Amino acid sequence: MTNEELTELIKDISLDVFKKPFQHNGSFNARLRTTGGRYLLRSHNIEINPNSYKNFGFSELEGIIKHELCHYHLHLEGKGYKHRDADFRKMLQETGSPRFCSSIAPPTKKKTVKRYVYECVACKTNYIRKIRMNTERYRCGRCAGKLAAVQG
Repeated sequence: MTNEELTELIKDISLDVFKKPFQHNGSFNARLRTTGGRYLLRSHNIEINPNSYKNFGFSELEGIIKHELCHYHLHLEGKGYKHRDADFRKMLQETGSPRFCSSIAPPTKKKTVKRYVYECVACKTNYIRKIRMNTERYRCGRCAGKLAAVQG
């Protein structure tokens, strides 16, 4: 689907569902990673993530377009167009638009954090730190004993 075809689809959905014309442009934006689409406040254009269309099909694309058109029409009318606004939530229900799109990005792997373990030579108290420290400058908080790095 080209950007021109997408714009025509947005115009058709706007007239069918909202009974109002869409007078701006729609386009695919492959740089969108975590969202299905977005409405641009300054240019009034709508951008759609092409991965949502490829992965989930036409029905998902139609839902995203309806959601973004809710932002579009409310913003142009001067009403509450943000997700938390009552006007927006009411329009979502009236038009049958989804509040969220299906998850696009695969779950990210949690980064493992390196831990440094230090032990007091005298009282054997362990200290776990995220940042490496100079054992010559610091002492144990309990007994003021010397600290040593522990392998682990």
